[in-house]
Amino acid sequence: MHLAAFLNAGPQGTVGWRHPQAADGFLTTAHYAHLARVLEAAGFDLAFVPDSLAVPRSLGDSFDPAVRWGTGTPRLDPIPVVTVMAAATTHLGVAATASTGYQQPYGLARTFATLDHLTGGRAGWNVVTSFQDAEAQNFGESGLPARGDRYRRAEEFLEVTTRLWDSWSDDALIRDKDSGVFGRPEEVEAIDHHGEYFTVAGPLGVPRPPQGYPVIIQAGASPAGRDFAARWADVVFCSHESLDSAVDFYRDIKARVAARGRDPRHVKVLPAATTVVGRDHAEAVAEHEAFVRLVTPEAGLSRMAYHVNVDLTRYDLDGPLPPLEEVGVEGHYREIVEFAQRERLTIREIGRWYGARTEGDMVGSPVEIADTMERWLDAGAADGFMIQATHVPVAFEKFAAEVVPELRRRGLVPTERTGTTLRERLGIPRPERGEWRARAASTAAATVAR
Repeated sequence: MHLAAFLNAGPQGTVGWRHPQAADGFLTTAHYAHLARVLEAAGFDLAFVPDSLAVPRSLGDSFDPAVRWGTGTPRLDPIPVVTVMAAATTHLGVAATASTGYQQPYGLARTFATLDHLTGGRAGWNVVTSFQDAEAQNFGESGLPARGDRYRRAEEFLEVTTRLWDSWSDDALIRDKDSGVFGRPEEVEAIDHHGEYFTVAGPLGVPRPPQGYPVIIQAGASPAGRDFAARWADVVFCSHESLDSAVDFYRDIKARVAARGRDPRHVKVLPAATTVVGRDHAEAVAEHEAFVRLVTPEAGLSRMAYHVNVDLTRYDLDGPLPPLEEVGVEGHYREIVEFAQRERLTIREIGRWYGARTEGDMVGSPVEIADTMERWLDAGAADGFMIQATHVPVAFEKFAAEVVPELRRRGLVPTERTGTTLRERLGIPRPERGEWRARAASTAAATVAR
């Protein structure tokens, strides 16, 4: 079982900042250094920081709810944050989110190659195409391009980025002081890319990363997102409202990976798991109910509108959620529909639930939480979990102190670390130089098929 941690570079979740035990240091290096040490001591493989390039305006077409209720904002730049976390640890992998919609391949390839070198091969990149119109409006656009256009740009972005990482061979550097020869120019090549979205000469100004490519994470749940993950991702982050939907997603992703000529064992599927740990079930339920009471309907609706990128105030909040055609995060929307239809909830009731939901039904004693995790693994729904905390650092500390020992007792989490790079820890092979060609060929074949 692989363990990763999902944590904001800012307040945690919808109302995590309101919890009596929540730390208030999210603007300090000490906060992230402490979290990193807690996760590393517990044997986590990875700490993953999401991002957004805007203050959300999805509820009432205003940023007021996001600021008032603390949903989706503030968001610090994740690259300095994960750099702090890496500096505080020696084994923990660190991943940051960056959008292909509002970056350029050369600058991003340079940033993540540098991070991979400075961390000794512990870097990861969570690839997103952005999902809010508010992000587009900070970069000269009135709204997001259509989903298909965003993914076409992302496909070309990944091709260019991986080519730049491959523009140096692994042995291009000599650094022979006696001869004065620093490197082999014949082992460094331009890429001379001319595409629909990008023109990049190359080569990259940073030698090939220790991992070949930093670990690539992707969380798309739409058909386009799943195809993209099948070609490029090493880790797929997902979220589900039921074990059945998780099993279906897992099987679909693995089948798509195999269809692209990749080994499904080398793509790790990590569903979200928000844990509430108690000494027994009753105590855990009581803790979760206390957390739920912190969530106002407005805060929950603000978070929900942020994720689906739809202004929910245009509908009757005390009526059912109507079908939404174009949404931001399709995976979250599917979970919302599944739960709302099963429980017959109004939009307002959905919002309150969404603001305090615990993905994966992980409320209970350490034994109960370990039972649920083991059941998901045995059912073929996961290769591990992306642990989310209701509040930090205490929720992570409780998971580390109480659940991890139970997982180790069952042999689900190793007591000894294996490997030095993040890829080695995850059991994902280091890509050979030039692997981008097979990925790009798979993309071209899929495009022709469509």
